[in-house]
Amino acid sequence: MNEVFVGSEALRGGILTRSRLRWNYTSIYPDVYVPNGVAPSLRQQTVGAWLWSRRRGIVAGRAAAALHGALWVHPGTPIELITSATRPPRGILARDELISDDELVLIDGMAVTNPARTAFDLARHLHRDLAVRHLDALARATGIEAADVLTLGDRYRRARGRDRCAVALDLMDGGAQSPKETWLRLLVIDEGFPRPRTQIHVTDGVNNAFLDMGWNETKIGLDYDGELHQTDRPRFVHDIGRNELVRSRGWLDVHVVAEHRRAFIVHRLEEAFTQRQYPLCLHSGS
Repeated sequence: MNEVFVGSEALRGGILTRSRLRWNYTSIYPDVYVPNGVAPSLRQQTVGAWLWSRRRGIVAGRAAAALHGALWVHPGTPIELITSATRPPRGILARDELISDDELVLIDGMAVTNPARTAFDLARHLHRDLAVRHLDALARATGIEAADVLTLGDRYRRARGRDRCAVALDLMDGGAQSPKETWLRLLVIDEGFPRPRTQIHVTDGVNNAFLDMGWNETKIGLDYDGELHQTDRPRFVHDIGRNELVRSRGWLDVHVVAEHRRAFIVHRLEEAFTQRQYPLCLHSGS
C-alpha cells in the first residue's frame, strides 16, 4: 500500500487491518489514505480527490491542466472536481456544472476535462492574472488556442464567469516559459505598450538566441532573468555570448530581475522606445 487508496476498500479486501490502517497510514481526505510520512504530490492529491468522489468526479481546472502536462501548478492548489457531491473536504473544490462527453478524456482511468474545457474553466473561474498564468502553461503543454475554447462559450451561455472568459483567453500565449514571463507580459500590456510577441528568434545564421518577448518592428527585446541566470555559472557564461549576439543583430534587449519595480521597468522600456523613435501613448492598466 504505497500509493493513494480508499481505506474502507482495503479493509473489506483484507489487505489491511484496522490497527495497521490507523498506525501506518494518514488520511488526506475522508477514507482516503497515504503511507505515514508521505507528503502527497499534486498528482496523488488529484487521485485522492477522485477516489473521495467514489470515482465519479471529473478532474477539472488546475489539477486537470497539470495532468495534461502544464507546469507551475502549486502542490497546495485545491483539486477541482465537477461532481454533484456536496460538502467537499478541505483541499477539494466541487462544482456541479454541465459538461458534455466530448469534453472529457481518460487519464490513468480518471475522467478529466480535455484541454479546451480545462482552458474554459480556468479562464472563467480564476481572476485574470492567475488564469492567464495557467492558460499560458496549458497552451505551452498542449498547443490549445483561444479559438478551440471560445466555442464552449457559445455552448454554455449561462455558465458562471463566461463573460470574463474571453478576456483571459485573448491574453493566452503558449510562448511564456515561466510564470514571471507571463507577469511581465501582462505588465507591459496593462501599461499601454504594444502587445509583445513571445519567443523571438534572433540569429546570425550560425548562432541562435530567443528573446522572451519583444517587438520586431522596433527591435526591442524584453527578458526576465530568473535566479538561475545569476547563480548558475554555465548559464551566466552562456548569457554573455547570447547577449552579444542579440546586440550584434541590432536589438535593444531590456533585462528585468525580481528586484526591479514596476515603475523602473516602464521607465526603461519608455527609454528604449524613445531611442527607436517610436511614439507611445501609455496608460496605467489593472
